[in-house]
Amino acid sequence: QVQLVESGGGLAQTGGSLRLSCASSGRIRSINAMAWYRQGPANQRELVAVVNNEGRKNYADSVKGRFTIARDNAKGSVYLQMDDLKSEDTSVYFCAADVVDFERFVRRYWGQGTQVTVSS
Repeated sequence: QVQLVESGGGLAQTGGSLRLSCASSGRIRSINAMAWYRQGPANQRELVAVVNNEGRKNYADSVKGRFTIARDNAKGSVYLQMDDLKSEDTSVYFCAADVVDFERFVRRYWGQGTQVTVSS
């Protein structure tokens, strides 16, 4: 089984910073894309940022220039540096990873979510 465990959420002030971390463990041959999502107003999950296994990154327009995604392939971890936080960044953030197992099947796994609250 594969697990993703997030950490680093919490409370920040407007204009402040937080750094989220997500560590993977379990039966993992390799990981394709790793990403961060957050919960939208209708409880849907919205893509915040994604990085593929070649290091190519994409961001939601709402976070471009403020958030930075990074991954450590050796550790199977992904990070989200969030700067210049705004109240609308308040949400539950989830990490996701497209894991290749030893039978070479690819499956998406999700972390449990971590709360980020931005106050003015």
